[in-house]
Amino acid sequence: MREAPSMWWRPLSFSAILLSPFALLYGFISGLQMSRKERYRSSVPVICVGNFVVGGAGKTPTALAIAARLKREDSKVCFLTRGYGGRLSGPLWVDPETHTAADVGDEALLLAELAPTIISGDRVAGAKAAEAEGMDWIVMDDGLQNPALHKSLRLAVADGFRGIGNGLCIPAGPLRAPLARQFHRTDAVVVVGQGGPGFDFARLAARRGLPVLRGRLEPSGEALSEIVGGTVLAYAGIGNPDKFFATLSDFGIAIGEGRSFADHHVYTEDDARQLLQDAETANQVLVTTSKDRARLPDDDTALGDLKRASKVLDVTLELENPDLLERLIATARDRHVNGQ
Repeated sequence: MREAPSMWWRPLSFSAILLSPFALLYGFISGLQMSRKERYRSSVPVICVGNFVVGGAGKTPTALAIAARLKREDSKVCFLTRGYGGRLSGPLWVDPETHTAADVGDEALLLAELAPTIISGDRVAGAKAAEAEGMDWIVMDDGLQNPALHKSLRLAVADGFRGIGNGLCIPAGPLRAPLARQFHRTDAVVVVGQGGPGFDFARLAARRGLPVLRGRLEPSGEALSEIVGGTVLAYAGIGNPDKFFATLSDFGIAIGEGRSFADHHVYTEDDARQLLQDAETANQVLVTTSKDRARLPDDDTALGDLKRASKVLDVTLELENPDLLERLIATARDRHVNGQ
């Protein structure tokens, strides 16, 4: 996926106005899709973690936090994801020992480190695979706009710094569907990090009576100790590389250079050699995201050298109001039991 146009995250621009007729058409079609009746209700309750816009918002840390919470009550939890960026369509259970990011996508590998993970382009088929294994919960990474599978709890995650951008649909803006339609199919929102756009999004959600969870990304102590003290060359091929760079700065890490690549970028040998050379020349430590490192192979190529040389800042989502999540999970459980 190419990097999102910068105009999406600025106030309404002339270019966005020119593209607005196409955005209206896109919004009409996507809105129709979202209005369809959900066609399959799984015997396993489904918590969907999605977002309103294209690009990174913090879905994966949110999904991981929810699954970790469910596992504390000894529930059998699995993730269901499309496996974006991988060549396999599933449904299949991810095996981190044998599957690579080229097979199942980087996100699936990260999720599988915490809980059993199914990739399936067909969400219904994926849910049936979870049923067959006797799962108690399905945490679905993305799919908020997909009506194929009934969701017991629907969470929309937003980045505090970006919010929903200019509020227009693709291609004039980042929205995947009209805002009103998406709010209608959402039970609560999660705002990750601070920022005016995130505050505005939370206020819009609250006006519609939706609960608002607020969270921040916190680093693991071990990962932070390996990086702090020197200057880093940070690189990222995710939906919002600037958010990663800002997170590093917030944790007191000195960034000599931040290098951005397109979302789910497939690194080449030339990329690896350049990054390794530039870091050595500048005497900087290479730092990247867990998703980026997952896309690098364990071999004797320059890509393998890059993986071994790169430090990863592991982060977890810390909620400011965890009691609200407890209530939302309890409500989702009740709704599922009552067939709602």
